[in-house]
Amino acid sequence: MSTTTHHETTIAAHPELPTIEIVREFDAPPAAVFRAHVEPELVKRWLGPRGLEMEVVTWDARTGGEYRYVHRDQQGEYRFYGSFHEIRPAERIVQTFTWEGYPDGVSLETLTLEDLGDGRTRLRGVSVFESTEARDMAVSSGMDTGVIEGYERLDDLLAEQPAK
Repeated sequence: MSTTTHHETTIAAHPELPTIEIVREFDAPPAAVFRAHVEPELVKRWLGPRGLEMEVVTWDARTGGEYRYVHRDQQGEYRFYGSFHEIRPAERIVQTFTWEGYPDGVSLETLTLEDLGDGRTRLRGVSVFESTEARDMAVSSGMDTGVIEGYERLDDLLAEQPAK
């Protein structure tokens, strides 16, 4: 059982725009939170809900790079891929995100990391979808469970990492 502090995750769909905004604080500096997003062996340990096995097929976290991964559980496989458009260490990641098999479902995601001082970080992610219908489909897919559980797993991972 984890004794790590888990902060609230705010997930908000804008009523008039095809966007989702996610805000979450972590008890780790921006460099550590960033590293957990770009190093594939770390990403595998936290991305997605509990109970899924993750296979990283490709993870080239650099400006112009790409990624592809598969989550598996007893119900089947869930495949995702995208492109990294901008990687700015400890500050910003801009990428596309596609859930394979869902046509017209690509979103553009911008993740920013704000240094709150005292070894703490505020992560803000904004996803822009092609339409509010596509956004609503993402929301209804259970993405909130994956995000919340994934960030709780990330808390645990960050608590294990040595301070730098």
